[in-house]
Amino acid sequence: MNENRSVFALDGVTGMLIATVLLLSILAFLTVNAIGVQTANSENFYKIKDEKLIKMIDTTSASHVVDVK
Repeated sequence: MNENRSVFALDGVTGMLIATVLLLSILAFLTVNAIGVQTANSENFYKIKDEKLIKMIDTTSASHVVDVK
């Protein structure tokens, strides 16, 4: 039988703590980046020109959006 068991092996408490810290650090990284992207885009105002000429199915509808700075 395998008698070389340890509570602090990588498949025990230590492995669980490493996985938890890794997942929480990934979550914190993605949260900080998402807040940064939202802040950058909240300051980027735009205006739509010629809104009557925009068609529902059209590949050039993005050309009607104009950045206001």
